Amino acid sequence: MSITSFLSDASHEMATTVLPGFLTIINAPPSALGLIEGIADATSSFVKLWGGWISDRVGDRKRLTALGYLLTGAAMVFFAIAAHWIVVLVGRMIGWFGRGFRGPIRDAMLADSVEHEVRGKAFGFHRFGDTLGAIVGPLLGVALLEVWQPLSLLDPVQPFRNVFLITLVPGILSAVAFWLMVSEKRRTGNRQLHFWGTIRSLPPRFKQFLVGAGIFGAGDFAPTVFILAAIQLLTPTHGLARASQLAGLMYVVRNTTYALASLPIGALSDRMSRIVLLALGYCLAACTVMGFVLAFVLSSDSIVLLCVLFALAGVFMAFEDTLEGAITADFIASETRGIGMGVLGTVNGVGDFLASALVGVLWNAVSPVAGFGVAAAAMLCGAVIMWRVGRVDTSA
Repeated sequence: MSITSFLSDASHEMATTVLPGFLTIINAPPSALGLIEGIADATSSFVKLWGGWISDRVGDRKRLTALGYLLTGAAMVFFAIAAHWIVVLVGRMIGWFGRGFRGPIRDAMLADSVEHEVRGKAFGFHRFGDTLGAIVGPLLGVALLEVWQPLSLLDPVQPFRNVFLITLVPGILSAVAFWLMVSEKRRTGNRQLHFWGTIRSLPPRFKQFLVGAGIFGAGDFAPTVFILAAIQLLTPTHGLARASQLAGLMYVVRNTTYALASLPIGALSDRMSRIVLLALGYCLAACTVMGFVLAFVLSSDSIVLLCVLFALAGVFMAFEDTLEGAITADFIASETRGIGMGVLGTVNGVGDFLASALVGVLWNAVSPVAGFGVAAAAMLCGAVIMWRVGRVDTSA
């Protein structure tokens, strides 16, 4: 699963790194990026709920997961042919449909493959492999932009299109790798599993956990917004092309700390309250976003400051992605774990949509400071709620 996720992340993160620069060149407004990521995240989140439920009913999780990886990898062709940001939106929606569909099913398979005592470590290890792809992908994207830079003299868009075409290779290979390498612990599906009845029967403590995750998610915008922020801050000094490359390298810094932090955080969560640890990660996220507010207030073009902020963004993502799935697996039994993961994904996706869209609109209508400030406030509120839920668990 980690090798598969490595290939898939290498594919779509390569595209993600160059996407803000591509949108700038085709004259898309700043709000377009927020809307693209927000709508795509919403698509991903809603299909997670359905995909998880289907997998619990059918029982054959491997086939469904491989199909999701294939959709995500093949959808990058829309980026390569896009002349308007709406076409990018369509491609992102198709890709994120596949990503959302497979996510909870794969996580349920992952939780079933290990004992409870090392569940945090297992999720952290998977995040580590996944995020290695998110390091390699952006590095390839930045390097290929440099190689094809001479083509921009004839057509400034062509280097970006070439990068998008290259992403098809690891994207499609991810589906092949999952199909050939992953052995599923086959289980009998439950055709009598009712959709709404199963959701209503989820544990009350899990629902309280979802409240904190959802409010935090309302400030947890897409990471491409960080790239766009860095490009805007660096362009006056370095020019658009160089600023796009520097921002892409900073995104690699973010993904590197993400990968390095995932396994230790997962292992630590096996020894203490996962929910309390997650609340601390949420606090770090709020502080990181406030750092971007400071950078815009000061109009800072400091590469060092931006690299530190990107590094912190990677660490808080390691807290979030490693612990939320492991906590859900702790709450939900294997028979309905797919839909449990789907509910978490839906809550996160709705929050991501609100956050990405709101930050994009506020950025365009008011200022980046307003967008990031509102996001940080939502993150902090989510951290407080999660801390209270975790402290109840600890005292019990």
